[in-house]
Amino acid sequence: MERSTLTDIDSLLGDTDELLTRSYPGERDVRQPVHTVYVPGDRTSPDLPYQWGQQALECVEAHGGMLQLAERVITAARKEAGTVPAGQVPSLHQVAREADLLAEAVTAKLETEPIEDLRLDFEDGFGDQGDETEDRWVVQAARDVIAGRSETGAPAFAGIRFKCMEKDTRARGLRTLDLFLAELVKDGGQVPDNLVLTLPKVTTVDQVRAMVIACRSLEAQHGLAEGTLTFEIQVETPQLILGADGTVPLAPALHAGAGRVTSLHYGTYDYSASMGVAAAYQAMDHPVADFAKNQMMLAVAGTGVHLSDGSTNILPLGEPDEVRHAWALHAGLVRRHLKRGIYQGWDLHPHQLPTRFLTTFAFYREGGARAAQRLFNYVHKADSTVLDEPATAKALARYLDRGLVCGAHTEEFVTTRTQLSLAELGQLARTGSLD
Repeated sequence: MERSTLTDIDSLLGDTDELLTRSYPGERDVRQPVHTVYVPGDRTSPDLPYQWGQQALECVEAHGGMLQLAERVITAARKEAGTVPAGQVPSLHQVAREADLLAEAVTAKLETEPIEDLRLDFEDGFGDQGDETEDRWVVQAARDVIAGRSETGAPAFAGIRFKCMEKDTRARGLRTLDLFLAELVKDGGQVPDNLVLTLPKVTTVDQVRAMVIACRSLEAQHGLAEGTLTFEIQVETPQLILGADGTVPLAPALHAGAGRVTSLHYGTYDYSASMGVAAAYQAMDHPVADFAKNQMMLAVAGTGVHLSDGSTNILPLGEPDEVRHAWALHAGLVRRHLKRGIYQGWDLHPHQLPTRFLTTFAFYREGGARAAQRLFNYVHKADSTVLDEPATAKALARYLDRGLVCGAHTEEFVTTRTQLSLAELGQLARTGSLD
């Protein structure tokens, strides 16, 4: 090809190259929590995660023990998967051993990191209690976030959800955010690296732009470096999925965040109610929920922005049958969004933690050995009946890396079976290449 032709093509595609580099940088080297726990802002305490872990363990013990619950989660997953190929049917001993190891791992998780991402809620979970009361509690929330970092079971991420950018709540929400940050940096304090801020009920791209303006102003006001403040967008209004002009504002809203948007979170009940779904049928697996989340998946693809499913308000409380039913429902919903490529969800009660972690750990453990073998074969060019490509190698590495980070796998399991270092695994997970 003539050099002049290539020059013409480079010129034509210059804007495309810039767009891809700027807007689609690929995976970030940042941990994604498996869940976000929402707690009303007036129920905060530094040791709240530890308390939740203990309540979860006590509930499980009162309803047959962790091993029994692990067996039910594994059995339900196998029934859902259908027929197992001949020669791969596990023996009763293998199933019992698998359940025992799973129960042991989740018990340890609930003792050491029962909440991965804690959100102290000053929006729907707090309501309108008056300015004086909210001011007092948000300052206390900031103090508890700081103190909680040294507590047993401290979460990897913590922050607040403040009221939305709609006219009636805008000033109150921004005041809450301001007070929270002011308390964090008081007397020379620093904004924690693991701070997460959640912007709810976003309906327009301009509300995201407004949040960017607020972040820049707050950074200047509190002496923070530019770009310190990032935020999540909560997707819980139909207007963000389909705008008045017939376009899909979701992707423009994400990119309007100027690199500050870290995650999109689906809001199950606000979104379903806005769509006119009857209360009895509002759920994470309703067709309107799937449509919205499919749009969210498309919007975040290639951007490095994370995606989270919502919650179920059917809680494991009451009579034993009610608890078992709620656990089975929660486990099924968690497994459903994991299979669909959404690796995070919300939990609203301590008793949901056991099925969150049992289901999540089982999801990563059940396919861990095969994924590790396929990745080994790909990287080391071993003979294999599966011809994997770089994109698949990236997906395999991400699957193993997610399982390792949350605690489903051990470092020894991953490195031994893949013959890769953790750094190499991380690079493959982000880029699909070791070059």
